[in-house]
Amino acid sequence: MQPQTLFWLLLALSAYGYYLGRKQALTVSGGKIRTLHSLPDYYGYYVALWCALPALAILSLWLLLDDKLILQWVLAELPPAYRNLPQDRLSLTVNVIYNLLAGERQAGDVDPALVQAAEHYRQLKSLGYQALTVLVLAGATAALTWARRRISPKLRARNRVETVIRIALLLSSVLAIFTTIGIVLSVLFEALRFFEMVSPLEFLFGLKWSPQIALRADQVGASGSFGFIPLLVGTLLITAIAMAVAAPLGLLSAVYLSEFARTRTRAIVKPLLEVLAGIPTVVYGFFAALVVAPWLRDFGAQLGLTISSESALAAGLVMGIMIIPFVSSLADDALTAVPRSLREGAYGLGATQAETITGVLLPAALPGIVSGMLLAVSRAIGETMIVVMAAGMTAKLTLNPLDSVTTITVQIVSLLVGDQEFDSPKTLAAFALGLTLFVITLGLNLVALHVVRKYREQYE
Repeated sequence: MQPQTLFWLLLALSAYGYYLGRKQALTVSGGKIRTLHSLPDYYGYYVALWCALPALAILSLWLLLDDKLILQWVLAELPPAYRNLPQDRLSLTVNVIYNLLAGERQAGDVDPALVQAAEHYRQLKSLGYQALTVLVLAGATAALTWARRRISPKLRARNRVETVIRIALLLSSVLAIFTTIGIVLSVLFEALRFFEMVSPLEFLFGLKWSPQIALRADQVGASGSFGFIPLLVGTLLITAIAMAVAAPLGLLSAVYLSEFARTRTRAIVKPLLEVLAGIPTVVYGFFAALVVAPWLRDFGAQLGLTISSESALAAGLVMGIMIIPFVSSLADDALTAVPRSLREGAYGLGATQAETITGVLLPAALPGIVSGMLLAVSRAIGETMIVVMAAGMTAKLTLNPLDSVTTITVQIVSLLVGDQEFDSPKTLAAFALGLTLFVITLGLNLVALHVVRKYREQYE
């Protein structure tokens, strides 16, 4: 039985265990639920957890180790000519075996010893699945039976279930923390390798970005330029244009929806506005490249301006439309959450509706508004497709929104496209860019956190 099928079967068995546990609790109580320590549902959860957790642990451990163990077994039975190969050649041999299993290689084109090894691997895998099925189902059934027999009126089922839930929440938090640490360290170590080849000062303060590294020393441009400033300026320029569109439109729409719109209008307009956040970014990119950029170029020609067919203005305008929901939705929620007493107090003091909005509601909702702005800025900084299709990939140090520029994320993608070896400054530069972008985003978060804490202390 395949692991996916076995997993769903295990969930069904756990649901049946919940039914049996709840039924057994009602039986031992004689119909008097007050005699039970916990509600009947907790006894059902208790049996279901005992049925699922040990079996899931066995399933996870098996799936983690079976490929490695089977592969070592298969490689140990290969002829000595294969077993004594260097590690890189042995990896190629393993790839051939996997390709035979996937049907991507024909048996007639491969050494018969490898064909036999692939067949042996398939047999062991099938046998392993059969053993896994028996082991998981037998373990789940045994645990279900044991847990059901333990049910009694004095069993503290609620405490046991809540303990399991607390442990699960703790493990999830620890996993999230270690995942974040792992991501940061992986980027940091590769960035340090880059800074061993390129000076940090050249990277942080260089004014030219041309990461092309020649294959031979006599070629032109044998040493690339890794100045970060053009990418930073391009990123900030497009983000500033996007926020100049999204911030006022998003905030004004939030004020309208929360303070002026009728209930029916709000129920229609807000979902329609939030649909913008669900449109794929590649669609925005096509819209920017095929509609907005040509229109801007033609409109600029009528005014005597030279606007590039790929410009920061086109990318920023479309990106601003895309991130309007991020500003509007969070700002609307923040304004709606402001206590009614603040509004009534302002009106009682003689303030107009406009004065109440600008002098009371917006300052009181500032933490939520700042959160929405920060989310929008982060979304704009991390956008790639719109920039590639509408702003180009040329790194220029310019503040002219009518010219083509590029951003940090676009360059990260371009540096890692294709088969790359992580031993050259060109490839490792992507990790240096990622680390720098992480530091910039962290700084924005700290600034926003300071603003939120300051105004939250004032209005709470």
